[in-house]
Amino acid sequence: MKKTRLAFIAAATFLAAGTVSAAPPVRPTIEQLAASAQYSNFTLSPDGNHIAALRGDGENQVIAVWRTDAMTQAPTLIGSQRMKIAGISFIKNDRLAVSLWQPLDLRADRVYKMFLSKLMITDLEGKDWKEPLPQTRAASRAEELAQARTSASVLDRLPNDPNHILVINNSGSNAGDVYRVDLRNFKADRIQMSEEQVAGYITDFDGALRARLKQNIDGIGAYVSAEFRNPQNDKWEEHFRSYVKNRDQTQIIGLSTDPNIAFVMSNEGQDKSVIYEYDIAARKKKEVLYQHRFFNANRVIVNPYRSAGEDFGKILGLGYEGPREDDVEWTDPKMRALDAGLRQALGITNQTLNIIDPATGQSANINYPTQKEYTITGYTPDMSTILLTVDGAASPPEHFLFRNGSLTSLAKGYPNIDPRSLGDTRLVYYKARDGLDIPAFLTTPNTELCGAGPWNAVVHPHGGPWARDNMGFDGSMWVPLMASRCMAVLRPQFRGSEGWGRKLWMAGDAQWGQKMQDDKDDGAKWMIEQNIAKPGHIAMFGFSYGGYSAFAAAVRPEGIYKCAIAGAGVSDIKKIWSRFYTNPFFRQAQAPTVDGLNPLDHADKIKIPLMVYHGDRDQTVPIEQSEWFVSKAKASGQPVEYHAIADYAHGPAWTRAIMADQLRIIDTYLASGCGGTGL
Repeated sequence: MKKTRLAFIAAATFLAAGTVSAAPPVRPTIEQLAASAQYSNFTLSPDGNHIAALRGDGENQVIAVWRTDAMTQAPTLIGSQRMKIAGISFIKNDRLAVSLWQPLDLRADRVYKMFLSKLMITDLEGKDWKEPLPQTRAASRAEELAQARTSASVLDRLPNDPNHILVINNSGSNAGDVYRVDLRNFKADRIQMSEEQVAGYITDFDGALRARLKQNIDGIGAYVSAEFRNPQNDKWEEHFRSYVKNRDQTQIIGLSTDPNIAFVMSNEGQDKSVIYEYDIAARKKKEVLYQHRFFNANRVIVNPYRSAGEDFGKILGLGYEGPREDDVEWTDPKMRALDAGLRQALGITNQTLNIIDPATGQSANINYPTQKEYTITGYTPDMSTILLTVDGAASPPEHFLFRNGSLTSLAKGYPNIDPRSLGDTRLVYYKARDGLDIPAFLTTPNTELCGAGPWNAVVHPHGGPWARDNMGFDGSMWVPLMASRCMAVLRPQFRGSEGWGRKLWMAGDAQWGQKMQDDKDDGAKWMIEQNIAKPGHIAMFGFSYGGYSAFAAAVRPEGIYKCAIAGAGVSDIKKIWSRFYTNPFFRQAQAPTVDGLNPLDHADKIKIPLMVYHGDRDQTVPIEQSEWFVSKAKASGQPVEYHAIADYAHGPAWTRAIMADQLRIIDTYLASGCGGTGL
């Protein structure tokens, strides 16, 4: 493990030395891309005495636990025989919360091929496993199905209570009932019986349920209400009501040490959300804590530990949805000094980045770490021990420990992947045909490996569509796969994408396959104009909503694509909503925004070769959505390739072999399929 000593006054003076390899870049194999990370999911005990992580072990992952004062010694390894370990987190100094999963075939009205998830708690040697909330025996097949689709989760690890955590059962409603679990005897006391409309709770520093969100409908339409619990009568009282059709979002995101002050995030009356303080008793908005000119403000980072003394409850920093989506501006002087030192030690530098506001067209140049950035994943109350991860689009995750002034490299997530082969990713903007500025993440290949452009190219829309991409490492491995195979990849943040402001988000309403699709096509044309993409050598590949986009690309006339790949795509937008959005809130909130081109209606007239793949355990987009389209598309005369992947859901892959199969069919199709000659 590499260790560097950092001497802090206002900032560290050490600058990490980089090494440059003279050997040419090496593209990763399918097996290297499909492998589990060598180490991932690092978590730090509250007292800073232990670190745990997931270690890739062939088809499985095991838990590795170290003492922070003996990191060179072999870790304690904890495995699971029946279920696979998916994630871990310290909840107390001597307890880990562990997420596990396994395939499940459940017969109700039909056979549901799905995955079962479970939360367990274990000691640091893996000898004492407990289920925090054992489920009662299901009284019917329907109840059994509901239980299988939900799992308990930790609502609050109660950092100031050594013996208890809050757990929510997530069964039968959006939020479920809340239990206070004693980790000494695993007695669970229900402290809140929930209601069907509850969408989440907010706790204070002592774990008291102080605020919550509810979904409901009134004469105006679907809305989300924010409620506070009145300490005088213990009743929930509504303070805000945000109507979904306006895409208003007013949410309680935290509480101050002052019991009467809450932190509220809101975009009411503006394009971007801001964070302000709120006087609960007076029902009055106070000063704005944070507002970013170009991006949504989204979180307040506070020190939750009472043992931190005068730093308890102090605001350390404020977050916003910038290019990395989880960007932070540190406001506490100690954190600013620490941040400056860590950046020097890690070799993180800023570059000039031009950003544009889609709502106004205004632009600015900012200093931003475009190549890689660090994220704090755990810290002790006095900040003397900090766990952090560094990554970037072409920098697979690397994990570090900062302890008592020393910075230690713990592990690289994917040491066998040459980061130079992953190309260069940057945030760009291009004009849609109606003048709207569309953000996009453009990845161009390494010129030493692939030569100068233009290159073969792929337009790669994200799922959702109420989602977005970012500049972090793509753990799906789709972008690393394509970039290392010498393809330029454009990930457009088309209208309908969330996280770039209200205007861009709402501009996608009822524009499925129409203006939303125009944005993707305009991105392909922009790549040609910029001499990035070869004309006639552009494909579209997407998954989920991105799969819908690939179906739409195949049926739209006068398309720009040579071929398309649809992973788990929605082909019939009418049936997908009638089946899954039976909840009246979602019928009013999102269903009206889903309108436009229905690809299945035109599947027998596709214009380009198409490859489709879908997992047989997908409970988000049922596999029949692909089967319907493929069956009809075969009458078009175009080459249609279909792969049903066993034991694959809507992600992630159950085994490394399944992950490799998925990547291989994409790689093979772009290399030699796509109409028979490759892209």
